[in-house]
Amino acid sequence: MARDGDGPLIIEPGRRNPGELPSELTDALRTGEFHQALRLAIAHRGLSLARLRAHLALRGIHIGQSTLSYWQRGLRQPEVPKALPAVRALESVLQLPADSLVVLIGPRNSRARGHQAAASFHDLRSGEMGAIVEQLLSDLGVLPSSRQSNADLEMLAVHDRITIDGQRHQVRFSTRLVTRARRHGPDRYVTVYNGDPGCRIDDVQLVTAEGCRVGRIRRHPGSETMATELLFDRKLAEGEIHVFCFEVRDDSAAIFPGYYRMLRDQCASYLLQLQFSPAAMPARCTREVRARDDALPVEAEELPCDTGGVTSGYFRDTGPGLAGIAVEWN
Repeated sequence: MARDGDGPLIIEPGRRNPGELPSELTDALRTGEFHQALRLAIAHRGLSLARLRAHLALRGIHIGQSTLSYWQRGLRQPEVPKALPAVRALESVLQLPADSLVVLIGPRNSRARGHQAAASFHDLRSGEMGAIVEQLLSDLGVLPSSRQSNADLEMLAVHDRITIDGQRHQVRFSTRLVTRARRHGPDRYVTVYNGDPGCRIDDVQLVTAEGCRVGRIRRHPGSETMATELLFDRKLAEGEIHVFCFEVRDDSAAIFPGYYRMLRDQCASYLLQLQFSPAAMPARCTREVRARDDALPVEAEELPCDTGGVTSGYFRDTGPGLAGIAVEWN
């Protein structure tokens, strides 16, 4: 069988031949998790996510490549009943028995899907960075193994605005978050800042505005990383909406390469805006979504930069993963 690539796929998608399925995939379809079975089925058929998405489109199912990536990694689950047509189309494309994937998101797998566990930093960060961040969180009393950092707050909307000066340096980074308490009791939010190469993390300041105040701060100079505890003035009630904002001041004078927000959980609405000086306009800005910081983008779209020097990237229902804007100067 030809693998996915420049040549055609010899076995026509839709012709199911369950007898040829490897035992590992058969076992996953019988007793495993949805993401495990999907990942094995995609690998068995030799399809890239881009080609899989194209085959689905031919069947009238239009689904984002990032969503397929989240599904096969177990970072997001198909919603029932809305996603049933897409899951059945996956069965057809991947030549699986009818309803073999559907049953994995049905009643026997319906355990408390109101909120799935957030991704860990190791899921999203390459190399030693994940371990460094989790050590900083541990110093703040957060247990990384439980993945509970900010877990009691649902992220409804995030607005990041970054100002870049005429020397191509970041001079201001402001963030506004709209959250909702998943249960009674959350009274803080922990944010992690990763500076660009050359950043002097010991000199970076975080200044709060409405809705929070600075608590404890932990820094790791070798990785230009800082974790900060933002304290609310009360414990939130279940379902309560809480808005808070803060600003990071980093004058490390590094050339601004763009910015990616790491989303460990799903975010309903994320807006990233870059404000450039008229004296130093970028050559190109690209809106990107990545499953990990070392992965190729699963979404990429060139963005305009208006006459006022502002480019805006909007992301809806994104995460877990990284969402941001890459900047090219030359």
